[in-house]
Amino acid sequence: MNINATLILQSIAMMIFVWFCMKFLWPPLLKAMDERRERIAEGLAASDRAEKELEKAKVEVDAQIREARDKAGEIVDQANQRHSQILDQAKDDASAERSRQVTAAEADIVQASNQAREELRKSVASLAVLGASQILEKEVDANTHRELLDKLITEI
Repeated sequence: MNINATLILQSIAMMIFVWFCMKFLWPPLLKAMDERRERIAEGLAASDRAEKELEKAKVEVDAQIREARDKAGEIVDQANQRHSQILDQAKDDASAERSRQVTAAEADIVQASNQAREELRKSVASLAVLGASQILEKEVDANTHRELLDKLITEI
């Protein structure tokens, strides 16, 4: 065979191969490449959307954290105020209870003092009657004795 014929036949074979590739192989490859390009573009768009949403979420979370801290600060302040109120109320209650107990103790002291005075008066009256009976060397009857004692008690 001649070299020119070989070149022509090889050129024709090459053209048939290129035509075959362009007709049957190239379109599916282009279609697969286009689909992959679209998926990659969608993935990148989704990534961008996710980043934007993440930024929004971070801003919202920061706002919620600030709000929660403010609220926690308010709660702590309220708790401290309530603590102060409870302490003040407890001090007031303790002071009132102390005053009540002091008043009750003073009343008990006055009552005990009066009772001691009464017992002392009775003792003095008994001694006076005893002394008078010894002086008179006779026993005074019970009614007269009681009258003398009552009179003496009222005088003392």
